[in-house]
Amino acid sequence: MKKTLLLLLLVTSFANAQTDKDQINKTLDAWHKAAGEVKYDAYFSTLTDDAIYIGTDATENWTKKEFAIWAKPFFDKGTTWNFKALERHIFFDKTGKLAWFDELLDTQMKICRGSGVLVKVGKEWKIQHYVLSMTIPNDEVDAVTKIKTPIEDALIAKLQKK
Repeated sequence: MKKTLLLLLLVTSFANAQTDKDQINKTLDAWHKAAGEVKYDAYFSTLTDDAIYIGTDATENWTKKEFAIWAKPFFDKGTTWNFKALERHIFFDKTGKLAWFDELLDTQMKICRGSGVLVKVGKEWKIQHYVLSMTIPNDEVDAVTKIKTPIEDALIAKLQKK
């Protein structure tokens, strides 16, 4: 009887984790799709109220409100971004109410990496933290560093003065 109960709990736990994984995949795919289809409300309603979005530029570390203000003109003009997941990995904490992920994305910047944290709010998964990074092939790091050095040296100096 104990073995049967234990097996039932394991099967149920696995099924719940798979359902949550499916929901998270749908949430993230719908979020990316909302940007591509220029759906401002759908895009920003996927984020928690206290969400943080970190973009590819070193200066892009925004609250949801700041990100929404920055993005609004792009949505208004219909010139948003269109990301499609190529690969995604999802992980959960022990409570099953917190998940984190990493994904490779097909974007107008070629392959980018997204990573973030989602929290379960009721029966929905919401994005609380998202980081977008451009990938750089290892053989091209020196060339990219040369391009960004003058801009980022000035930013480093400014940040070191804080």
